[in-house]
Amino acid sequence: MKVIGISGLENAVPFRKARWPGLEEREYRIAQGTDAAAALVIDGRLAAAAEQERFNGKTHTGAFPIDAIQFCLAEAGVSIHEIDEIAHGFDFTPYLSQHAGDDLSADLYNKVLSRETLLSQIRRELPSFPLENVYQVNNHLAHAANAAYTSGWDECLVVVNDAMGEADAISVYIFRNRTLEKIGSMGAGDSIGALYSLLTLHLGYEFNADDYKVMSLAPHGDPLRFRTFFQEAVQLCPDGSISIPMLKLNRTPEERASYTATRAYLDEHLIGRRAPNQALNGNHQDVAAALQECLERAVVHVCEHFGKETGLRKLALAGGVALNSAANGRLRQSALFDHVYAQPVANNAGTALGAALYRASLSQAIPNQRFPAPFFGPRYKASEIEAALYNCNGRIAWKRYASLAETCAAAAKLIDEGRIVAWCRGRMVYGPHALGNRSILANPGRPEMCDRINSMVKSREFFRPFAPAITLEEAHRWFEVTPGAEFPYMNCAVNVRPEVRDQLPAVTAVNGSARLQTVSVNDNPDFHALLVAVGRVTGRQMVLNTSFGVEGQPMVNTPEEAIVTFLGTGVEHLFLENFHVTRPAT
Repeated sequence: MKVIGISGLENAVPFRKARWPGLEEREYRIAQGTDAAAALVIDGRLAAAAEQERFNGKTHTGAFPIDAIQFCLAEAGVSIHEIDEIAHGFDFTPYLSQHAGDDLSADLYNKVLSRETLLSQIRRELPSFPLENVYQVNNHLAHAANAAYTSGWDECLVVVNDAMGEADAISVYIFRNRTLEKIGSMGAGDSIGALYSLLTLHLGYEFNADDYKVMSLAPHGDPLRFRTFFQEAVQLCPDGSISIPMLKLNRTPEERASYTATRAYLDEHLIGRRAPNQALNGNHQDVAAALQECLERAVVHVCEHFGKETGLRKLALAGGVALNSAANGRLRQSALFDHVYAQPVANNAGTALGAALYRASLSQAIPNQRFPAPFFGPRYKASEIEAALYNCNGRIAWKRYASLAETCAAAAKLIDEGRIVAWCRGRMVYGPHALGNRSILANPGRPEMCDRINSMVKSREFFRPFAPAITLEEAHRWFEVTPGAEFPYMNCAVNVRPEVRDQLPAVTAVNGSARLQTVSVNDNPDFHALLVAVGRVTGRQMVLNTSFGVEGQPMVNTPEEAIVTFLGTGVEHLFLENFHVTRPAT
């Protein structure tokens, strides 16, 4: 059976722009259906997957993922006529009556959320595909399937936590006997994910996109000053639920569409909202610290309650909140569960895979294995890279090494010397985190690296630390983890060992933590080989690792994009497979 799963709501942001013209661009992101993607599942196994943003260059786009679909088909060598089903990770059909109560909601349903709108997009982009083979999967069910069917477990608790699915913010499932049973849910009126995103917007960043910036800012603040505010704002209930009264202040459809009453409440009772170009101050840092503490408290509360209620000791996480690496680290350290798995593509892009897996599971047994490092995107041949290099003749210099070993040795020497290196090799990652195949790399032992990369390459905020990538064999030497423990997704914060923190200034946060990525020979042999080569010259098989791209743009996909980004930034050396690219000598 061949199933293409898709995510995204193409008309969500255009609908807001048409309804409320002239708003600040950030305001239009208060919408569902971002992070459009496609995933192709063949006989229960993922064959290819990618986000649409990597093809159209628009970060977090909700556009119909036709480019991602076409890539998946080409990668697997199948045509659209061989696809049995298309599965969409949203299904608003059961909520039609809830959207019929007022003109705004009805218009939103008809133009953005309805099945008819989805079918019109498929008819436009894939005119030969039979529409009776298009299925819709509840958003949180798709999230849950994405976590459960990639966990490698026969039985576990699954918690989906995000800003909002069709109507729920948190859903809880038992996964057993290859099926998902929903045992609890909490509505969007009590969404800790939505509250976190609203505070992200309040602090001058983008709703449902820049939450990770607030998480990174939090260690620089003191939660004590605003702790009482958040304890009162987010109430933990004995039944494992959460109550957030300020989210219920939005009474009218217009208020609910933009959370205007909640945002006014924050202005009056917390601090005034920060403009994007306004300098950060202690108030902003302390709010971020208290908010992050509040999120972690709520996440642990929900998981602890349902863990005790079910007796399950394995926990699988999905939904946008599962991208919060600090909260994931807190859960791991809590000892509430023996094992915690946070799906690496936990955001809306992952519902493309989840929808496909769920539909496939209804017809066949899914070979449930732990999700590998998710390299399921495009890869490029040497001839394609060479053509891109010749097209930039005169603007770059380049040479080709004979082997991976030579390439790794050259890159390792540069990293040891303090150079900033871009490394593009193998298949592009599916998901938000750079895991070594489209990465900027540097020496984590050089304290100046954060400032250099932030200013010369990424144009990022000063407070955002970079992540360490290290061989699986060496991770326990530098981080407080069990020997052999795998952290392949860069989505869990762990503590750097106190005695070596001064040796890793570029990847250690101010609270002594790091967003760890372990690299194994099985998951990524080429990147592992590079880390081993780095170890020969630096004494540690570790690099600073961040995505190859600039602020406000997706990470690079094609060789052409890699070269253009290289030339437009302070990256000093670019490795495209075994090609080493530099700027011409002057």
